[in-house]
Amino acid sequence: MGCAHGKCCNRDSSTSDEDSGHYQRGIRPYKNKDGLTQRSLELVHVPSHNFTLQYSSLTQNGYYPDTTDRENQDSFCIKTQIQGNPNVHFFGVFDGHGQYGAQCSNFVKDKLVEILSSDPTLLDDPLKAFNSAFLATNSELRDSEIDDALSGTTAITVLVVGDTLYVANVGDSRAVIAVKDGDRILAEDLSVDQTPFRKDEYDRVKLFGARVLSVDQVEGLKDPDIQHWGDEESHGGDPPRLWVPNGMYPGTAFTRSVGDSTAEKIGVIAVPEISIVRFTPSHLFFVVASDGVFEFLSSQTVVNMAAAYKDPNDACAAIAGDSYKRWLELENRTDDITIIIVQIKGLSNQLGVGTTDSEVHSRPCQIGGSMNQSTAIVPPLMHQTLESDMG
Repeated sequence: MGCAHGKCCNRDSSTSDEDSGHYQRGIRPYKNKDGLTQRSLELVHVPSHNFTLQYSSLTQNGYYPDTTDRENQDSFCIKTQIQGNPNVHFFGVFDGHGQYGAQCSNFVKDKLVEILSSDPTLLDDPLKAFNSAFLATNSELRDSEIDDALSGTTAITVLVVGDTLYVANVGDSRAVIAVKDGDRILAEDLSVDQTPFRKDEYDRVKLFGARVLSVDQVEGLKDPDIQHWGDEESHGGDPPRLWVPNGMYPGTAFTRSVGDSTAEKIGVIAVPEISIVRFTPSHLFFVVASDGVFEFLSSQTVVNMAAAYKDPNDACAAIAGDSYKRWLELENRTDDITIIIVQIKGLSNQLGVGTTDSEVHSRPCQIGGSMNQSTAIVPPLMHQTLESDMG
């Protein structure tokens, strides 16, 4: 995140054209290439189901007029063939915040995939492995030399296991998948932003003693007893934030993260929400990106733009460019911007030669002491979110 303890929240309302499932190509990448890192187009084959993932990524430093040398607090990780398995691949975006946000995001992007890769239960129980990896990474960050009292990172991660996606999320970065529906291409969110706008998240942090107030409310400009801030897409520039009972900190606009040890005391946790999707031929690509992208662009707009380009390199540049442009139009700065686009090529839902379902699919797993049969492979064109019990 660009803001130390949350996100700036003005939004540009999407037009009907943007949300219609169509996009006319015409956005040019921004001209400022300082701090821009873009990977070349890469491919990885998934032999179990005989399809290919074609992907690219881009990360761009935010522009802050008062601190032009500020480092990029976003990071990303792409690791193919986890545990040497050609059917298992990892994609993640990590959006750091606070004074040591860059150190936190880089630590977490390395440590999380390291722990996942070394977990012998990963293919048997990917949900349990994902949950354990997030909590272990949070613990290791706490024990590291990095000061995470008021710093941390969000994490949006996607694990491809054969023809199935496991999406684990803490924070307000986002993953979206494109679904072909007739002559339209629709955006389906694979994650749900974890902020105080969500009643379930609001209720949870209140149980930990958090005060939930906007900056104006904390400063006495608005009534603190009003506990309704509209919806996240149209609330303006002053979102609800989390504060300790008797202090003016930490002020997080998210309710989950890795790190943020002070905010953890008022309910900001590293427990991921996990969703599952089984690929079908209707799935065209998925996008994993920080909220520097989604702050002013809806999921549908991002999917429309990505669908307008054959090369995901070009799509990444166009989306980042439009995001950067909208930030400068609506704010006096930009957030860090990071995006991964993964195209799904040649999927027919047929197993590869010599491969059985049991070699690439997981069985239902036990998390938090209760067996949930809904953690089995989800039927085509459906997904659901699963959350570990808190104990």
